[in-house]
This record gives sequence, C-alpha cells and structure tokens, in this order.
Amino acid sequence: MSGANFILLINLSVAGLLAAAFMAVALHDAGRAPARWFAFGYLLGMVYSAIEFSIPAFSDARLPVVAAFAVFLAATIAFNAGLARKYGVAPPWSPMLFFLFAATIAVYFVQDLPRQSLVRMMAYQLPYAVMQFVGLAIVWSSRQRRGRLELILMAVLAASGLQFASKPFIAHALGGWGANPQAYLQSNYALVSQSLGTVFALALALLTLAILARDVLAEVISKSEMDMLSGLLNRGGFTRQAELAVLGAVRQGVPVALVIADLDHFKSINDGFGHASGDRVIETFAGLLREAASGHHAAGRIGGEEFAIILTGTNLAGARLFAEGTRSAFGTLPIDGLPADNRCTASFGVAELHPGETIADLMRRADEALYLAKNAGRDCVRVSAGPGGEWPANAMVVSSRSG
Repeated sequence: MSGANFILLINLSVAGLLAAAFMAVALHDAGRAPARWFAFGYLLGMVYSAIEFSIPAFSDARLPVVAAFAVFLAATIAFNAGLARKYGVAPPWSPMLFFLFAATIAVYFVQDLPRQSLVRMMAYQLPYAVMQFVGLAIVWSSRQRRGRLELILMAVLAASGLQFASKPFIAHALGGWGANPQAYLQSNYALVSQSLGTVFALALALLTLAILARDVLAEVISKSEMDMLSGLLNRGGFTRQAELAVLGAVRQGVPVALVIADLDHFKSINDGFGHASGDRVIETFAGLLREAASGHHAAGRIGGEEFAIILTGTNLAGARLFAEGTRSAFGTLPIDGLPADNRCTASFGVAELHPGETIADLMRRADEALYLAKNAGRDCVRVSAGPGGEWPANAMVVSSRSG
C-alpha cells in the first residue's frame, strides 16, 4: 500500500470520527442545525475518500473522478451551511449550488485536456479554494461578536483556500499527479495533497468543535444562572455578574450603584389570590427590571420576592432616581388575576460602591437601606450612606421619603 493510500484510509477514518463528534453535539440539542450540517459535511468527506480509494479499480475513471470532485465540493458547501447557521447569516444556497453544478460540468469536460495541463488542475482545485473563502466571508459578515476562536477559524479558512489554489503548482513541482487517475495514488503529489487535506480538515473540525463546545458551555452556564419564573439572573448568576461589574467599574474609574427591591406584602397576595397571581406579580416586576437593564446592567431575582440590579456608571443620586421611577411605575401597573383596584408596591434600598469595598459590602449596605424602607412603612426608597456614615463626594443628597 502506498503512502497516499494509507493517508486516504486515515482521512476516511478521521472523517467518520468527526461526523460522529458533530452528531453527538447535535443530539445534545435538537435545535443545533450547525452541528448537523458539519456532520453531514464530514459524512460527505467519507464518501469522497471512498471514491478516491476505488478509482484505480475503474478502467475509465472519468465518472468516478468527477463524482469525487462533486462530493468533496458538496462537503465544503455543507460546511459553509453550518457556518452560516452558526453565525446567523443566510446561507448563499443559490450561488453555492449553481457553482457546484457549473464546476462539476467544467471538471467533466477538462478531463479531455492533457493530464498535466495547468487549466485542468486549476479547474479541479480552484472551486475548493473559492468555497473556503466563502466560508471565511460568512464568518466575517456575521454580526455576532467574533472572539479569538473565530479569528483563528478565519485564518485557517484563508490558509486552506490558499493551499487549494497552490496545489497545481505543488503538483508541477513534484512531477505531476500521475500519468492517469489510476496512478494518482502512487504519485508523490498524492501523498502531499492528502496530507495537507488531513491537516486542514482536522484543524477546521477541531476549531468548529471548540466553538460549538464553547457555546454549549455558555448556554449551560446561562441556564444554571437563570431564574425561570422571572427571566432574570438567579442569586448566583447575579452575584457573579455584579462582581464583574464592580471590577470593571473600579478599573475604569466610574461609579457603580446597587438597588435592592422587595415586593411589599407578597405573602398576603399568595394567600389571598393564589400562587398563580403571585407569580404574575413577580413576572410583572421582573419585566420592569429587565427592560431597565436593557443589556447594559445586570438584574436578578435574589430571593423569593427580592430583586437586585447593578447600575454601572451610575452614582447614588442616579440610582435613587432609578429606584423612585421603578417604584412609581410598578405601583400603577394592573396585575392579571388581581382586582382592578388592587395595586402592588415595592420597597427599595440603594447604595453606591465606596473605595475599598467589595460586592458583599455593597450588597450588605443596600440591604440595610432596604430594611429602613420596610420600617418606614414600605413603598418607598432609602439610600445608604458610606461605610462610616459619610456620603460619596459625587452624591447629591436628596430626600428619599415616598411622596
């Protein structure tokens, strides 16, 4: 068995393993269309390797050569479809399928050219290069945030495209790609070409697997930190996000404030109108906080009827005004399941981070301010002075008594 035959068998096995790996990711979540497309692409890669391995058995290799070309080009299209699904880009189906048809027809007819013709070799290799650059364009055009893995993926796609474009020149430098298709696997070029294919196929597969695994992990973490009823962060998730917000604010030298809220007389709502009505009260209040957070702040349900929102770039006076606005808005909202004249209220505690404090210190002081609001008759806002009773230099001291 020649070295190229051995590499081809390795390619066949690797493609099968990669297809199985992507299918395992797809089975983790029925909605993971990208993984299914990647799996399909590597299944086509197995078919391509099998056809290539069988070519020496044909007396007339024109049809199997064209079939191998079309199957491998279809594999790159399937891979691009997976990239498009992953990065929220509309797959360019019409151009890609037309290109597949046109390139296959061209490869069929260039079989009549001399075996070592540059035009013939270019017709076979350039379509692969084009599809790699289409994949690069898909990732580049995505509006999703591109991380380090995406940058590496684009670099590998570019390198893969260039190696396909360079293969005719590599073949010429190595003495050609065999006197006929049956002799291809015995040539030095076949060994180099199949080896390059293995390297880039593995690199692209491992990168896409890493990206999918990263996304699955992020989704698992997100779900573990989410309170399902309110749609806000749970206590653990909120604490983690608040810690990050505090670290970022300290690093940037901007203020950060915390507002803690507690629904007033919530137990009486559950007892008098049922837990379903209580759930709707929680959902309504959480909706106010979620709208206020709007992707810039972190809001969470940190207890049964207790909520918190961390306000980066907001000082004590601004956070107090936010709390007053939320209190007023919530008090006017009708709640499904409650009498029309029944309005729910909430009490609020506000604190601003002082130098040297941790998120635990900030939460403790905001909680103490909330306790003062509860003792003052509820449905009001109270603010916390600094650790020693002093006010922050940038805070405007205002009355926090409810109107």
